[in-house]
Formats: sequence, C-alpha cells, structure tokens
Amino acid sequence: MPNKTAVQPSFDELGVPLADVTFVVVDLETTGGAADSEITEVGAVKVRGGQVLGEFQTLVRPSAQIPPMIQVLTGITNQMVADAPPVSVVLPAFAEFAADAVIVAHNARFDTGFLRRGYERLGLTWPRPTVVDTVALARCALLRDEVPNCKLSTLARHFRAGTEPNHRALSDARATVDVLHGLLERVGNLGVGSLEDLIEFTAQVSPDRRAKRAWASEAPECAGVYYFVSDAPDAAGTLRREVLYVGKSTNLRRRVRSYFSAAEKRGRIHEMVRVATGVEFVPCATGLEAEVRELRMIESLSPRYNRRSKQQRKLWWLKLTDEAFPRLSVVARVREGDRHFGPFRTRDAANEAALTLYDAFKLRRCTTRLSARRPSPSCALAEMGRCVAPCELGDGAADYPGMVEGVAASWRGDVRPVLRSVRGRMRKLIAQERYEEAGEVSDRLAAYHRTSVRYHRISSLAACRELVAAIPSERGWDIHVIRHGRLAAATSAPSHRARAAAEEAAASAETVLAPVGGLPACSIEEAERVAAWLELPGVRLIDTDGDWAWPLNVGLPEGALPVELLGPEPLVPLTG
Repeated sequence: MPNKTAVQPSFDELGVPLADVTFVVVDLETTGGAADSEITEVGAVKVRGGQVLGEFQTLVRPSAQIPPMIQVLTGITNQMVADAPPVSVVLPAFAEFAADAVIVAHNARFDTGFLRRGYERLGLTWPRPTVVDTVALARCALLRDEVPNCKLSTLARHFRAGTEPNHRALSDARATVDVLHGLLERVGNLGVGSLEDLIEFTAQVSPDRRAKRAWASEAPECAGVYYFVSDAPDAAGTLRREVLYVGKSTNLRRRVRSYFSAAEKRGRIHEMVRVATGVEFVPCATGLEAEVRELRMIESLSPRYNRRSKQQRKLWWLKLTDEAFPRLSVVARVREGDRHFGPFRTRDAANEAALTLYDAFKLRRCTTRLSARRPSPSCALAEMGRCVAPCELGDGAADYPGMVEGVAASWRGDVRPVLRSVRGRMRKLIAQERYEEAGEVSDRLAAYHRTSVRYHRISSLAACRELVAAIPSERGWDIHVIRHGRLAAATSAPSHRARAAAEEAAASAETVLAPVGGLPACSIEEAERVAAWLELPGVRLIDTDGDWAWPLNVGLPEGALPVELLGPEPLVPLTG
C-alpha cells in the first residue's frame, strides 16, 4: 500500500510536548576527572513547564583526600566534607529524586559517567534515562558569531541567567536551568516542540528528515516488509519509480519511524531517506514470512542502498570431476549427478577447504586429464609424499578410487576422518611451539566443519517434500508450509483454529518442484533462515512428507572439535 506524500505529522506522531517533560538538571563536583575519582557534591533542580518543582543538594564524603587544586577550584575542602554523608547514602536519595525524569547536564557525559559508575558500584540499576546535554544543544541552536564558546559561564551570560555559575553544584545546576530554558525557547522557533524533536535536533537530524516521520503513520503495527521508493523523472520527463532500500521488521511502524530519528546513524541511509519520496509496506502473517519476502525482494530488485543479500546465488562449491582419476574442482554451479560439497561464500574459502582434503586424502592437484591406460610422469608433489601419483598407474592408481570414495563419504556423512587427519601434524606443531601455524590449521578445519554442518542443514531441507510446522505466538500459532526448503505458505491463527489453518495453508501453498542437484528450491540464504526458524525452541511439526534428518556425525557436539583435532592423549612437550 503506497503511503501519502504529505509530511505534516499527525498528533500521534508529535511525541511528548516539552511543556509536559520533567527535567532534572544536575551538576556534580568531583575529586578529579579520572574514572576512579569520587563525587564531592551533588546539586540538582527538578523543573517542568518552566516551573521549579524541587531542588537536591548535598556534599559527599569521599574515601580519599580532595587534591589541593580541586579545593582551590571548587572551594570544597576536606574539612567541609568530613561530616558529609558517603556516596552510598547520597546516590540512592538522588535516584529517588530523579526517577522517571529526563537528565540534563552541561557536558553531560562527565556527570552521567560518574552517576552510572556510582550506581554500578552500589549495586543500583542504572535506569538509562534520556539525557540532554546543554553543550550539544547550544552548538546546534546558536550561531558561531553569537557566543565565542559553549562554556556554562559564557552561556549563562548570553541568556542572562539569574545565577552565576561558580563551580558549586547547586549554583551551576541553577545556572544550567536558565540556559536550558533559553535554549528551548530558541529551538522552539525552529519547530522543536517535543522531547523526541529535541533529541533529534541535538543529534542534528534535519527538519526535512524529521518531517518525513509522518510516513510511518501509514505503516501497520505488524510484521512485514517496507521499501523506500523514489519517483523521479528520467531524461525524457517520464516519471520512473526506483526501489531504494528494502527492509523487514516485526513492527513496521516502529521500525520505519526509527529512520527519521537520531537512532539512525548510517550515513548511506541518511542519504537514502533524503532522496526518497515515499515508503511502502507489505504486511506479513509472520516474522519468517517477512524475512523471506525481504530476501526475495532484495535479490530481484537489487536496491542500491542495500548491501547484504544482493548476491544470494553467488556461491562456490567443491566437486569431484568425472574422469579416470577425479580431482577437486571449485565451481559456481552444480548439476544433477555432481558429487559436490559446500556452499562457500568466496572462492578462497572453497580453495581452503580443498587444501584440507588434499592433506587428508592426498588427491592429485594437477589439472591434466590423465589416462587410465597410459602412464605419465609424476610431479614434485608425488616426490614429497603429498600425492599418490595415480598418473604412474602403479599402486597409487589402484588405491585412488578408495581415496575418492573417502572424500565423497566425508561429504555424505561422517566428517571426523577429515578432522582427525591432522592430529599428527597438529601435535607436532604444538610440541615445537609453532602455535601460529597450528592456529592456521585449526581455523581451516573449523571452517570445514562449519561447512559440513551447513551443507547437511540445507540438504536435509531440500530433500524433504513438505514440512508443516507451527510455533506459539501472540496471535496463537504462527504456521509455515515449507517445500524443498522454500517457504511456500505462512499464516497465523488462534489456538482453536491452528489445525484447520495449517490444512488450509498446505492446500493453498505454492507448488514447488523438486530441486536439481539436491539443492533447496530457493536461495541458500532463504533455506538457512527457514532452517533457523525450524530449530527454534517450541516449534511443533504438524505434518511431514519425506525425511527431515541429518546423517550421523556430520557435525560435532559443542566443545568436541579440539579433541578431534588433537586426540584424547595429553600433549607432551619436546625436551631439549
């Protein structure tokens, strides 16, 4: 459903009016600026709608002496704090005073840093309040020729504050209140009328971008896909529509609103929002349907501001060639009948896996097409014992079919022989303290193990003609029909209708033909999203057509990989 191009926000989108916001303006005096310095005084003023609601002031007794220079700067001496309450008494009282309020401070990072660390040391929960920094607000609201700097004393004079700051906490907090009110009056003339506007203004969110927040009012509060569009004339003057960016969310309205707030930090997304002329939505029955629709739209439309998932089909595989003495080949596509393994995201990753198999099985690495009847000379790898030289048609040729079958078997099932093939080498490297080389071998085998799990995870889904599964949700049950790894239907239903809804979904689901080469009938990325959903706790299988199963030992229990690589025996260091 296309949204309207109007940018006037509705009343629901305006946020909390500044006149209704309770601010607690706080200032701290400390023994220094380091993280281990201590608070010596707290001053705070609570205000709302321009009226003072209360004040909080107390000295604080630190555990160490106040440095002389700090005593000169603040006027707070060791004698003054000798009978003051400790921070363990002061901070709980301040927490109660400032509860549910927006915290305001001049150079807020300093004050909130001390407060947060103090809360944590006392075991208090830091409430993560909304914070307004009058330094940042002044830099956004005032022109450079109005004030020479944004020091509290400078701003207090500029706004004719009733209290002169003097490095005492309550006086500085009172001066900051006057500065805050002066700044709020200034930004109010720039269209900042709510707390949300104020935070976004401080973060330098442009008025045009804030105004586009009204687009989110068209979005439903449900799972779905959203996409930003640009309608612009081409060279011939014809209006052309371009999809700029596709995303998904479990709550479309909340997610789309975030693009027009200070929460969005990505520069390219700022540019995308600036050139967009609207945003449109596709409501979905479930979160998984939203994920899958997003993937399919990104793949088909290739929006210029999306970075991920645009090349879902660009993957690499290892396969055994069909010739007298098969070898490993890195390919971008597999065909029916190919003995293959993968996928790998890059060609380099596929080559690394090939090196693992060369070490384990001593397959030939040459690309020459060998004859099964006529011998040919061997290469240097055979002389080094890293290839059995089937080209010579001797014992190596006789043993070679068994090696090839070993590779194929490791792909079909048990990954442990490949992992265990490096035990001797790994133990030797560690005994010789060649830890960097051992780490490289370990990383290569760990990557191979992950690929084995990935391969069987998607292959098992691809082989299953149909799975109907459901998981409890706020609506009752989210139900999905999955055919050969592809999401064919999605719906949700209350508990009393779950079974009937599942049958209806299966009856109306997309027809999916059996895939070629044992691959899913969708992109690998979609199959992995579907697999991740099926593996969630609480998923219930309603109906199956085919076997959804993995061979034994295609993966290892958590923590078992080091034992497979090194063996169960303790390592014995070499002695000189």
